[in-house]
Amino acid sequence: MNAPVEPHPADETVLGARATDGGTEFALWVPRASRVELALVDEVGQQSNVDMTRSAEGVWEVQVPGVGAGQRYGFRVDGPWDPPAGLRFNPARLLLDPYARAITGGVDYSGPLTDHTPESNFAPDPTDSAGSVPLSVVVADSPPPLPLADPLPLADLVIYETHVRGFTHRHPSVPEHLRGTYAGMAYPAVIEYLTELGINAIELLPVHHFVSEPFIVGRGLVNYWGYNSLGFFAPHGHYSSAGNNGEQVTEFKAMVSALHEAGIAVILDVVYNHTGEGGHEGPTLCFRGLDHAAYYRLTDDQRNDYDVTGCGNAVDTSNAGVLKLVLDSLRYWVREMGVDGFRFDLATTLIRDDHHHVNQEHAFKKLIDSDPVLAGKVMIAEPWDMGPYGYQVGRWGPRWSEWNDRFRGFARDYWRGAIGGVQELATRLSGSSDIFDHSGRPVTSSLNFITSHDGFTMRDLTTYDLKHNEANAERNRDGADDNRSWNHGYEGETDDSSINGARQRSARNLMATMLLSAGIPMITAGDEFGRTQGGNNNAYCQDSPLSWVNWNIAEGWQRQLDLTKALLKLRAEHPLLRPTAWRHHGEVLDAEGRRLGRSPVAWFTETGVEMTTEQWHDHGRRTLGLYLSDASEGFLVLLHAGAEPVEWSLPGAPWADSYQVLVHTGDPGELPHKPLIPGTTVRVPGRTIVVLSAAVRTSAAPVPVSPPSPDADVAVDQQVPS
Repeated sequence: MNAPVEPHPADETVLGARATDGGTEFALWVPRASRVELALVDEVGQQSNVDMTRSAEGVWEVQVPGVGAGQRYGFRVDGPWDPPAGLRFNPARLLLDPYARAITGGVDYSGPLTDHTPESNFAPDPTDSAGSVPLSVVVADSPPPLPLADPLPLADLVIYETHVRGFTHRHPSVPEHLRGTYAGMAYPAVIEYLTELGINAIELLPVHHFVSEPFIVGRGLVNYWGYNSLGFFAPHGHYSSAGNNGEQVTEFKAMVSALHEAGIAVILDVVYNHTGEGGHEGPTLCFRGLDHAAYYRLTDDQRNDYDVTGCGNAVDTSNAGVLKLVLDSLRYWVREMGVDGFRFDLATTLIRDDHHHVNQEHAFKKLIDSDPVLAGKVMIAEPWDMGPYGYQVGRWGPRWSEWNDRFRGFARDYWRGAIGGVQELATRLSGSSDIFDHSGRPVTSSLNFITSHDGFTMRDLTTYDLKHNEANAERNRDGADDNRSWNHGYEGETDDSSINGARQRSARNLMATMLLSAGIPMITAGDEFGRTQGGNNNAYCQDSPLSWVNWNIAEGWQRQLDLTKALLKLRAEHPLLRPTAWRHHGEVLDAEGRRLGRSPVAWFTETGVEMTTEQWHDHGRRTLGLYLSDASEGFLVLLHAGAEPVEWSLPGAPWADSYQVLVHTGDPGELPHKPLIPGTTVRVPGRTIVVLSAAVRTSAAPVPVSPPSPDADVAVDQQVPS
């Protein structure tokens, strides 16, 4: 490799590496460094080091002629070594560029990775880490992906949480060399499956370049999920079929274009709350070597990491330079990589101030709210972390949607019979107004989910009472013990057809409850056809068949897929089932503004009359009817969680002139298919949901009107009695 000639200062307004016609400009923010070297690494690992020049703003820069795309590089940063003050500069560590747009290579944990010697945390290790650490790659500019032709309103979103590798690794229609890659996710058969299912947004588990933790590697496993980021601008190299020396960038963009052409938005699960360097005894790969005290939250004495993430460190967004890094990253993924939104892992960590206190007025939120590049993009918070006052569900404001764990917990409890009454059922079906209907927040604030990557799959939720994480080699001590699951009388898989039938019905009820609720639904990949992880509820380290989607649908689970498709089709075709505003008791008016005698929402008992206050307070009640209507159509949803059948009397005028069963979670032949007149009694099997269309009057011609329930105003509003 030829040594670069005549390096000179670069444009300090652009951080990272920028290839130009005259070479490449490098810029790195390290205000407390005393010296910074750019290390250019050739194909055999030989280095050429170039001194960089410091600006008044603490940015070190250099332009190197003759260096272009594909060049591998790192930085060596010298400065104070004062661990008691949180300063751990060590020029023997070859560091990644925090703005690198591509990263290549892995971590060799047998090499010298920590900044200190094995004998003492307070003595710097002078051994060169080159050859044991990943490298940054210069990437040439390329056109951004095709945008979505029509950006999706939040109320229309149906999110599908999936994993780039696991989703296509076993897909029979994807060529083997493309399986588990960005190109595999963009393969026509994969996109066709998503569109036929009814998905219009995928949420990808982390695709920022990540590494496996040493304790996982030591067990012969890997970090599969990817919640261990090292590069906030770099798509994970191992998901590229074309190579990881910059090719991952163009392949990722091609994937986004293909999904956009099919009308599918791309949302990234992003991990800005911590990095893959772990605690201060972990490897020094990037941020710790650049400025440990700037990038990470430290205890008051500055000696240790202040960890509110459970991952060894917490990124300190109260530092302006670190906050700029996060916002620059978000803008880059929108502007250059074409993504449509973000789900923020442990989002509360990002809104802690310089005293580690939670601050909902944090600059992180304000900058997102005011940023023109991020305007209109989906913002989803996982609204908690592991620190003091970390649980922030319902507090993120109108700009944000939030993972609604209250919905998840209640739906599981309701269908396993662990909770009585139907008050909370009505509230959760209505968008969890008790949590989100305040401060001008829309109904789309609630992101409803039953499962996610973290925990049991929906099938396992109905198959196991206990976790079975032995494959993780942690003696089954990892993973949550509170799963709110129900094995239906037998732990694990069985050939008993009655148990399997009951489990599949329960899974259908869980799926239907989510898809019929106001708010944004999120389906975990494979739940629509009974994917199992064998009872493992913490498969973060399982890059194996245990985690990969198995496209061979098991016996009895086709009905789950059929139900999911049918409900998503109904939801897409009928805005009434995906409201944009909170539902309240009121009057439905015809086109001329005349009253039609019915409410947009009402709640019914199995006798065909509206719920009374006494019935709302009946903790033994297991049945509820939800009626929805506007001027042109109506629906009646019957939810019955009791074990025995119940006879339902269908409400009469003005609610409907006739009814038709559209979808149900029971077995074939259990519900009638012919039109039903009001007053008809329908036998609803135990633990079943039935969705009926209601033929409604669209003009205010005189009709007999049933007297309203004296408790109607109380019962139909989602603020049901407590």
